[in-house]
Amino acid sequence: MSRLTGINHITLACSDLEVSVAFYTDVLGARLRARWARGAYFDLGSLWLCLDVGVVQPRDDYTHVALDCSDEDFPALAHSISQAAPLWKGNKSEGSSLYFLDPDGHRLEVHAGTIASRLQAYAHRTDITIYD
Repeated sequence: MSRLTGINHITLACSDLEVSVAFYTDVLGARLRARWARGAYFDLGSLWLCLDVGVVQPRDDYTHVALDCSDEDFPALAHSISQAAPLWKGNKSEGSSLYFLDPDGHRLEVHAGTIASRLQAYAHRTDITIYD
């Protein structure tokens, strides 16, 4: 059976490319790979991120993009992000997480953990079925 192997890229609309490029490079440490009049490509670890100038319609539900970092890097990264971006939620999950908004209100999270650590934290719960 054919199957997907992961996320190829994520595209987010932005209202001001200059502001968003500065945020993603200066605050999040993304590597700018390409830029054109109405967009940009970045590397964020293994994630290919695209910004595209357009109408931004932030959501008000729990939908968000979680970005990965190491346990060692989390404190410094969380500090710099919290100085530059508004927070939208406190952490109630396993592992270290910071929930913040980008300049257009897209809900983002920086998380130090893996699916294995998340499932281990849920192992005692009877309301969740964990599959191997």
